[in-house]
Amino acid sequence: MTASISGSVEVRGLTKHFATGNGLRPGRSRLHAVDDVTFTLRPGTVTALVGESGSGKSTVARMLARLYAPTSGRIYFKDEDVTDVKRRRDVLRYRSQVQMIFQDPFGSLNPVKTIHHHLARPLKIHNLVERSQIDERIGELLTTVGLVPPERYVDKYPYELSGGQRQRVAIARALAVEPTVLVADEPTSMLDVSIRVGILNLILDLKEREQLAFLYVTHDLGSARYIADYMLVMYAGQIVEQGPIDRVLQSPLHPYTQLLIDSVPDPAAVVHERIDVRKGVASAAVDPPEGCRFADRCPLRIGVCTQVTPELVLTEDGHSARCHVTAPSHAIREEIREPVH
Repeated sequence: MTASISGSVEVRGLTKHFATGNGLRPGRSRLHAVDDVTFTLRPGTVTALVGESGSGKSTVARMLARLYAPTSGRIYFKDEDVTDVKRRRDVLRYRSQVQMIFQDPFGSLNPVKTIHHHLARPLKIHNLVERSQIDERIGELLTTVGLVPPERYVDKYPYELSGGQRQRVAIARALAVEPTVLVADEPTSMLDVSIRVGILNLILDLKEREQLAFLYVTHDLGSARYIADYMLVMYAGQIVEQGPIDRVLQSPLHPYTQLLIDSVPDPAAVVHERIDVRKGVASAAVDPPEGCRFADRCPLRIGVCTQVTPELVLTEDGHSARCHVTAPSHAIREEIREPVH
């Protein structure tokens, strides 16, 4: 393994398959929820993982948080392979450094426990401060996430707070264990539009001030563009494009990325062009045959697209795509090259 940047998380070939059917009668088919995903989260950066519902984004996030065990692939943290650690002490140490912020702030908080309880519990579990200093540390955490004065919130219950305030409490709880990596799974999707920007600005502030590494999981390209440095585009379990976010959004290589960009409403447009969005994202990942999983929806499809699975090919400036037409591998270029007359 190559040396990683201190505090970074690297995933290499991360894969997760699920048996189809119910728990009593599992089917023989396999859902390839995540297939051969590779990327690095670096301190002081936000990496956006975008795609439609069912593309595998949340499964990636849950594997990073050690909520799902990968079928194959490796997870490295600070140069250590943490994929298979099982001792409670080792798992706690990893989870103290890689924390997850969930989509539903109310569902992730115990409704019968006070905010003080939610923030004190991780401090006690991980023995981060003396018991006499817990109240002071809770005040610091609430201040960090913008809930001031902290004494106004510390004895409240989750139902007494707004959605945005609950999400700030969830972020404070994640920060309590002094992590270096935060995995945020659609952290603003259940919040009112008017308060989403406050959470996004908090993420930006934490990235800069604490030099945290963020994986920001979202289907919202607008919020991704606002806060992210790097983008991963996911379709049917695979990364189909990745690179610096400005480059991906301004010069998309994969037709699926272009579809996502075109689906964002343009308020300035007088006539809104109808977008043909076909279903079948999940089915494309069930026992997928050889070939591109986007081929049935792709306007650029050529013969080889249904025969050979495209590689994720690096083009330039760290920009990669999985497409035989826009980013063909050397072998595919040789195969489809027209003969010279």
